Amino acid sequence: MKRVRGALRWLSTLAISCGCIGLALRAAVAEPVALAVADFDYSDTSGEVRDQSAEHTARLEDFTSLIRDMLSASGNYKVVDLVCSKPSCSASAMDAESLTEAARQSGARLLVYGGIHKMSTLVQFGKAQVVDLKTDTVVFDRTISFRGDNAEAWTRAGQFLAEDLLSKDLALQ
Repeated sequence: MKRVRGALRWLSTLAISCGCIGLALRAAVAEPVALAVADFDYSDTSGEVRDQSAEHTARLEDFTSLIRDMLSASGNYKVVDLVCSKPSCSASAMDAESLTEAARQSGARLLVYGGIHKMSTLVQFGKAQVVDLKTDTVVFDRTISFRGDNAEAWTRAGQFLAEDLLSKDLALQ
């Protein structure tokens, strides 16, 4: 009986110690990682006759805002604003060095950037990458595709990409 009590005390002590270590680790990583989301680029080579540039501009802004909002709402990331000398803070508007420097100046540890390409009336592709500005390495590189060119299709694509980003621990890659 004494052995059982001794073993139970030892297990209790171990469980309490592990719990304390877990709480300390959780507190250490509870600080959200500063992340900048650049404007996404857009290209349309579908050859459609009707000019949809205003609609695509609005959808692209909503797409990028959705990603920023979902990453911020997770509590894992603190989304910081990029301040750029160009009208658009995107990979096609700036060279890579200027874009990453703008992200560093904003206090970001991670930079998300990418673009959408409309290939045909029904098919669009997206590309997103995340650079760890501390190590200058790409820690996330994803190509997505989605069907449709309406608000619902764009929203689903943005949600999918944001959820994919959230499923990775980008700062620990």
